[in-house]
Amino acid sequence: CCTPAPSGNCTRFHLPSENWHAAALTGDEARHLSQVLRGKAGDMITVFDGHGRRASAKVLQVSRDRVSLEISEVVSPAPPQPRITLAQAIPKGKTMDLIVQKAVELGVAGIEPLVTRHTIVQPGEGKSEKWTRVALEACKQCGQDMLPEISPAVAFDTWIAGTKKISGLKLIASLAPGAQAMREVLRAHPATTEATILVGPEGDFSPQETAAALAAGFIPVSLGNIVLRVETASLFCISALRYEFA
Repeated sequence: CCTPAPSGNCTRFHLPSENWHAAALTGDEARHLSQVLRGKAGDMITVFDGHGRRASAKVLQVSRDRVSLEISEVVSPAPPQPRITLAQAIPKGKTMDLIVQKAVELGVAGIEPLVTRHTIVQPGEGKSEKWTRVALEACKQCGQDMLPEISPAVAFDTWIAGTKKISGLKLIASLAPGAQAMREVLRAHPATTEATILVGPEGDFSPQETAAALAAGFIPVSLGNIVLRVETASLFCISALRYEFA
């Protein structure tokens, strides 16, 4: 799913905004080019800053920890609409890694990991940094120029208390009676430019958590008659938004 740069080159590297003036890869990105790919002066690569800007770049000089570049053909494609935030109860195992990877490919703007009553895994130190690395690798592989912001994991009660200020469409994937078909909800809000999707863990949200979400303005949406795995539910919701508003 690589999106070629203007030059047609697909070898992509993350160049943070603060490094564009100096025009040099450092740290892991420099080591990947110099040590793994055996890059050399004269090679053409693509760089992106994670905020929607990318450019073709010519390698000028290569050392283990620094690669000097000449940047040209800067472009800033419009970000996908609507702007989607995924509020995801943390699932078991490495499933969150998969959700982060695929959510990046689908162009989410932010991921907010949640610890709910039925969450089994308690995230340790550095989890958000790990998920950010997963997101960065996904950006490099699939041609996504926007690196989503991944927040530190928080308790559901803390998170939901701050959501009344969230603008845009707010959806909760729900197994509860009375949940509306997602298609109907999306088509009832054709001017949506921002959306927050709330997806529970294995075992779904507790009744108290669901009630709190509804009180905060979240609309319960049904994803069909089949009970989906957590990762499937998350990607279903994002994909439905992308399809409806593409």
